Amino acid sequence: MKSESCDVAVIGAGPAGSVASAMLASKGWDVQVLERQHFPRFSIGESLLAQSIALLDEAGLLQDVLDHGFQYKDGAAFAWGGRYTDIYFPNKSTPGPGTTFQVRRDMFDDVLIKGAQKKGARVSFGDTVTAFRSDETGAVLTVAAETGEAREVRCRFALDASGFGRILPRLLDLEKPSGFDRRRSVFRHVMDNIDDPTFDRNKILVSVNPHQPQIWYWLIPLADGMSSMGAVGPDKEIEAYGANPEERLTNLAAQAERMSEVLKNATVARPANEIVGFAANVKSLVGPSYALLGNAAEFLDPVFSSGVTIAMKSAVLASGLADRQLRGGAVDWQGEFVEELKTGVETFRACVGAWYDGSLQRIIFNRPRDDNQVTAYLTSVLAGYAWDKTNPLVREPARFLRIVDELCEQA
Repeated sequence: MKSESCDVAVIGAGPAGSVASAMLASKGWDVQVLERQHFPRFSIGESLLAQSIALLDEAGLLQDVLDHGFQYKDGAAFAWGGRYTDIYFPNKSTPGPGTTFQVRRDMFDDVLIKGAQKKGARVSFGDTVTAFRSDETGAVLTVAAETGEAREVRCRFALDASGFGRILPRLLDLEKPSGFDRRRSVFRHVMDNIDDPTFDRNKILVSVNPHQPQIWYWLIPLADGMSSMGAVGPDKEIEAYGANPEERLTNLAAQAERMSEVLKNATVARPANEIVGFAANVKSLVGPSYALLGNAAEFLDPVFSSGVTIAMKSAVLASGLADRQLRGGAVDWQGEFVEELKTGVETFRACVGAWYDGSLQRIIFNRPRDDNQVTAYLTSVLAGYAWDKTNPLVREPARFLRIVDELCEQA
C-alpha cells in the first residue's frame, strides 16, 4: 500500500475542516484534507450566527466570504398563529459582530475550502477514510480513492471534521445516544418570489405549528431569490403527514400561516428531502493524537442554527491546541478543548431543551422588548455568543431560563 505523510490530516472539508486547515496551514504546517465528496455539493444548514463572523475572521477566511455576496442576516423572526416577534442580533450584551449571512451551503463550503487551499492546505476529493489507528506519536489513516486504490496517510495529529459522516465515531466505536428525542426534518429549496413588503429577508423566520408546538418550521431567504424551507418535529408525527418528504412538507407548510402567506408564489427549486434522527453524541471528543470537531462529535438540533458556529468554534480551539502540541508545548485537551467547547454546547443544549418543553417559546413571545438586559443576554446566545461567561445565561443556562420563564408568566 502506498504511503504519504503530513503534519495534520483533516477528515472532511466542511466549515470545521476548512477553518481548521486554514488556520494550521497559515501557521506553516503541512495539512492534508481528505474529503469524500466533490465540491460544490448540497448541504443543509444555511443560517449562520453572528459569532461565526468573528471565527471566520480569526481563520483568515472572512474576506473570501464577504467577496461572494451572500444574503445579509441581522437576526431571527418568530411566528405562532397570529403572533409575531423578532430578535435583532446587534442588540446583544456581548461585544463582537452583530450581523452575519444566510448562505447556500454548496457555495459557502466551496468558498471556505478554496480559501484554505490558498493558505497552503492540500485537499483531495473523492477520498474515504476506511480505517484509523493512533497513539501518542501520531495517527495512520487508511484512505480509499474513488478508483478503488488504497493508501495510508501518516500524520502527527488528526482532526475529524466529517460532519454527519462521523468517521472516527463509527470507526472507533465512540458513538452514544444524544439524550434528545428522535426527530425528523423535511426540507426543500424554492424560488420564493416573495412580494410581501412586510417580510424581512434579513432574518430567518421560525414558525411554530399552531396545533403541535413540538413541530416548528424554518424559512431562510438566500441570495438570488432562493429560500430554504423546512419543518422539524417528532419523528412519527412528521412521518404521519404524508407518504414521502414532498407530501409531508407540503401538508405541514399549509399549517404555518405566516410562512404560507409569504411563499404563496414560490416554485420548487430543489425537491424535498429529509433527515431522521440527526441528534448525536460521542463518548469522548479527544484521543491519542486526534480530536473530533463539529457535527462529527455532536449535533444538537437545527432550531437555533448553532451547528456551523459550534463546528467553527471547535475548529478554532483545536487548531490552536494542535499547533502548540506540534511545537512541543503542553496541552490539556480535556480542560482547554473539551470543557471549553462544552460551555457553549451546554448553553445551546439548554436552549434546545427549553424550546421543546415550551418554556423558551413562551420567553421569546412574552419577553420584555429589546432594550431590556434579559433580552440582551438571550440575544447574545441566539447570535452565537454561547461562550461568553459574563452572560448569566451561559454561566447557569437552566436556572436563567427557568427564572425568566417565571417572570414572563407573571408579566
